[in-house]
Amino acid sequence: MVKPASPYPLGRPSDGAQSIELPDALHEWLDSRRVEEVECVVSDIVGIGRGKTMPARKFFRAQRMFLPSSIFYQTITGNYAEVDIPNAWTESDLVLVPDYATARAVPWTSDVTMQVIHDLQTQDGLPVGFAPRNVLKRVIKLYNDKGWKPVVAPELEFYLTKRNINPDDPISPPVGRSGRRGVSRQAYSISGVDEYEKVVDDIYDFAEAQGLEIDTLMQEGGAGQLEINLNHGDPVDLADQVFLFKRTIREAALRHDCYATFMAKPMEDQPGSAMHLHQSVVDMDTGANIFNGADGLPSEHFYHFIGGQQTLLHSVVCILAPYVNSYRRLVPDASAPINLEWGTDNRSTGIRVPVSDPQARRVENRVVGMDANPYLAMAACLACGYLGMTDKIKARESIETEAYNLPRSLPVGVIEALDLYENNDQVKELLGQTFSSVYSAIKREEYKEFLRVISPWEREHLLLNV
Repeated sequence: MVKPASPYPLGRPSDGAQSIELPDALHEWLDSRRVEEVECVVSDIVGIGRGKTMPARKFFRAQRMFLPSSIFYQTITGNYAEVDIPNAWTESDLVLVPDYATARAVPWTSDVTMQVIHDLQTQDGLPVGFAPRNVLKRVIKLYNDKGWKPVVAPELEFYLTKRNINPDDPISPPVGRSGRRGVSRQAYSISGVDEYEKVVDDIYDFAEAQGLEIDTLMQEGGAGQLEINLNHGDPVDLADQVFLFKRTIREAALRHDCYATFMAKPMEDQPGSAMHLHQSVVDMDTGANIFNGADGLPSEHFYHFIGGQQTLLHSVVCILAPYVNSYRRLVPDASAPINLEWGTDNRSTGIRVPVSDPQARRVENRVVGMDANPYLAMAACLACGYLGMTDKIKARESIETEAYNLPRSLPVGVIEALDLYENNDQVKELLGQTFSSVYSAIKREEYKEFLRVISPWEREHLLLNV
């Protein structure tokens, strides 16, 4: 909810501040204090928050703000890819457009600071096609044009780790309150969560200050691995929340002398971290779940949505598993899928249908890694489901056995995944040709950078033996 802003937090009339609406959670956190600084934030292609920080009085004067287009051409290392965009290196300015409904506290700063997620437009007022938030909005509009509204609920898995100052050193679990390092195979352990209670308490406190709701928090199977589940809702809002939660969790960890990492596979002897995505679709007029028929049984839309994911997700795995490290997670018998079979209450499949009442019928995508950009991952998954429903793609028969015993069908690396994406014109069109071109260029440049690095495995096994 939002309510009219009080003049004091936004600046005095002499500051030239405008009257806007801000969310209730922000007003409650401010508690009559005045905003001193504002962070204007966007997500880049890889999911890093970029933008500007400024005094509140300047922000609320509503002057146009700009960012250079080149920030979207950067790889995860900060290097620039050669993108196929006319006059790309004139680095023309893009216009920042604040979404005031996303205004939230930045509770870990010393100053009274507010953050606002922004959309990006060209100077002619058109949405920037390669901005991740706009990519997701583009896909949602396709649903809305059919009278449908997609609903998602993400699960966030991550590790708390010992500070890793030297990147050549292996990552290890942090020391908990017992004085011992975390150990694996403690899934759902209450005492496992309690080991890191100070970090967890700060996560809860920071989330509450921002109006971010946590459905559940639990210990996962890895040493120092936790999982946060979010409530279901609008995809843009949930992608915003995942984007903000990543920063929130990192800040909470740093307060207690450890790191939080969202790498898909940070430790070789521990399970990977996923962002399982629960998806359903409701009728915009009635609010009814269109995955149900009139008799309460699964509808054709339900099976076609699964069919679209089974048939087309291969071509967007490069978005769901965006880095070389991502594919270390997608291996047999490691709590991660290797194919796109589906089944009811079957966690070995890439597509799982949880047990639920008919009104909560949904499809869980278990391929997405926690290292994925949440805006792009949701856009890609929903695009596949949309094409499944509109093209009436049939789902294969569900399976009840372990999918790990069936052949692998997911790509085994970034380049194979990129080839699949680049050869699927239908999916690229839905996500946007400009975005697709930029994304491919960035990922291929990242892979070139990776090939320049000599790994410890190569030094250990090749140096003296070949």
